[in-house]
Amino acid sequence: MAHTGTPAVRRVRVDPAGAHFASAFALPTAGLPRLTPEEWVRASFEDVPVALRELFRTGWAGVLGLRLGPRGSRRHLVGWRVLESGPVRIVLEARAPSLTVRNVVTLDDARLLWATYVFHERRTGRALWSLASPVHHLAVPSLLGRAVRRTA
Repeated sequence: MAHTGTPAVRRVRVDPAGAHFASAFALPTAGLPRLTPEEWVRASFEDVPVALRELFRTGWAGVLGLRLGPRGSRRHLVGWRVLESGPVRIVLEARAPSLTVRNVVTLDDARLLWATYVFHERRTGRALWSLASPVHHLAVPSLLGRAVRRTA
């Protein structure tokens, strides 16, 4: 089946699972190439212009203070530590002194779900995430939409 148009990425509710903040975006996968969660993350974060990739790293490390892993490390993906990776789920985590951020990307037969969980380790974590949250809510759907257009 040929893919026509970009399916709508929409924000959905997700159980916070103990996190102080949780948000998620769903992407219908009907008609899209069958990618693993890791391939979706790579298409969203790595298959972008270098300047945009550097902007991510600056925001993550410079603004949020997330400690990113080395480029080229098999235990990291775009600097985020890979806690779990399989055919239907990948879990990425980055830590800072004031917060921990976890991205969980899962696939089922109908959709991809990209959920982000933020744990405030210190009071400043809440303030930092309040700055990053609006950018996050624009970036994830935009990056997923871009990944769809580039992989379709």
